[in-house]
Amino acid sequence: MNALRSFAARADIETILAGLGAARIDVPVLQPADPFLDMAGEELRRRIFVTQSETGEALCLRPEFTIPVCRDHVAAGGGPARYGYVGTVFRQRRAGPSEFLQAGIEDIGATDTVAADARSVADAAAVLERLGVVADDRAIVIGDQTVFDAVLAELGLPAGWRLTLAHAFGSDAALAATLERLGRPAPMPAMPEAIAEPARAGDRAALEEAISAQMRAASLPGTGGRTAADIAGRLLAKVEAARLAPDPARLDALRAFLAIAVPLQNAPDALAAWQSTAGLDLAAAIAAFGARIEALEGHGLDPGAIVYRASFGRQLDYYTGLVFEMRGADGAVLAGGGRYDRLLPLLGAPHPTPGVGFSVWLDRVAAVAGDAP
Repeated sequence: MNALRSFAARADIETILAGLGAARIDVPVLQPADPFLDMAGEELRRRIFVTQSETGEALCLRPEFTIPVCRDHVAAGGGPARYGYVGTVFRQRRAGPSEFLQAGIEDIGATDTVAADARSVADAAAVLERLGVVADDRAIVIGDQTVFDAVLAELGLPAGWRLTLAHAFGSDAALAATLERLGRPAPMPAMPEAIAEPARAGDRAALEEAISAQMRAASLPGTGGRTAADIAGRLLAKVEAARLAPDPARLDALRAFLAIAVPLQNAPDALAAWQSTAGLDLAAAIAAFGARIEALEGHGLDPGAIVYRASFGRQLDYYTGLVFEMRGADGAVLAGGGRYDRLLPLLGAPHPTPGVGFSVWLDRVAAVAGDAP
C-alpha cells in the first residue's frame, strides 16, 4: 500500500507545496539514463533501473526528481523559480519496496544562497510537520561540502587525495578506510603498457584514447558503466597517490576536523578552534556558518536542536554545499536535500545557476506519523 492513501490524497500534498510558494511540476517517469549515470554518483547509479530504447538510447525509471526538474528548468530557459512535485520514484533499496513516493521542492536560481539554504531546511521541516511529523519526532543533521572542500584545500592535500576523499565524503566508514589507506604508501597500479605510458606521463588525452581503444577491443559498452574519461581520472589519481609519501600530520588534522559533531549553534566556535589548532584559515566558511544560523533562526528553527557533523554528506555527487537530513527515531531518513550549484551548468544552463532542494520520503513519513495502513 502506498502513502498517497495515507495522506488522504496527492492533492493535499500539492496544496502544502503550493502554500510554500512552489509551482507544481510534473516530469516523465521514463528518463534519459545518462544524466543520472554521469552526475548522481555511485550510490544512486547502482540502484537505478536501466533499460534501452529501440534506437539504443539508455533510459531509466525516474530514480529521483532533482535532475529531471533541473533539466526541465534548463529546457524552459526561464529565470529563478521554485518547483514542487509529488510522485513515484523507482530505486532499489535495502529495505522497503523499490517503487515509492516522494515529494519535494527545488529552488532554482536564487542568488541569496544563505537565505535559500535556510528556507529549504525550513520548508522540509514544515512539510513534515504538515504531514504529522512534529519536531519531537525527528532529528536534523547538517553538513557542508563547501567546508569539507575548503579544509582539503587549506591542508594542501594533493589533487588525487582530494578526489579520493571527495568520493568517500558522506560515508564515515569510507572516510575512515580512505584515511587509513592514505596513511600507507600506495602501490603503483598494474596496467597494460599501452595505458601505463600515458598514465605515468600524466597525459590525460592520450590516456583516454588508450583506454577507449582497450574498451573497443574488449567490446565494452560506452554507457551503463564508467566511461574512458572516468577511468582515466581515477587511474591518474592512483598514479599520483603512488608517488606521494604519506603525511601523518595533515591526515591527523583532517581526522580532527571530521570528528567535529556539535549543536549547530556551536559550529562556528568548533571550526574556529580547529583552524587555530591546525594553523589554517576557514574564516570565510565560519562567517557563512554564522549567517546561515541566523537565517535558520529567522525561520523559527532552533540551531541548538540541529546537529552539525563535519563528516556528514549525502552520497550524491551533484551536491556542492549545504546538505541535510531529517531522521526519525529509528534513524530512517524522512527528508533530505542540499545545494547543487554545479548541476544546472552540467545539464546545459548557459550561465552559473545555483540550486537547492529537498525530497520527503512519504512511505517513511506515513509510518512515523502513524498513518501507515
